[in-house]
Amino acid sequence: MKFLVDNQLPIALSRFLETQQIQSCHVVDIQMDKASDREIWEYAKLHHYVIISKDADFVQFAHLMPDEAPAIVWVRLGNCRKTVLIDAFEKILPDLIVHLTTQKIVEVW
Repeated sequence: MKFLVDNQLPIALSRFLETQQIQSCHVVDIQMDKASDREIWEYAKLHHYVIISKDADFVQFAHLMPDEAPAIVWVRLGNCRKTVLIDAFEKILPDLIVHLTTQKIVEVW
């Protein structure tokens, strides 16, 4: 499983995932920081990434095109410091990975 972290989230989240032996990149890493949500969606689908985003557009795409949907981690934490975000992911990471094996959309609160 590999993750693609969207623009609204810090690069630090991608780097944290890498420290957990999880393949991850941020949209900045692949020069897609100015790409549209649809372009990011298509890239994730083509390269088998799970999208991590705060953007509800990806969830809407998944509902409109369920057969084409990459898995999505929808971060619903609101505005918070990087450390709070990373602490939240550290606590849920094992469960998150399990849920992604059976669900296309997983919400992180």
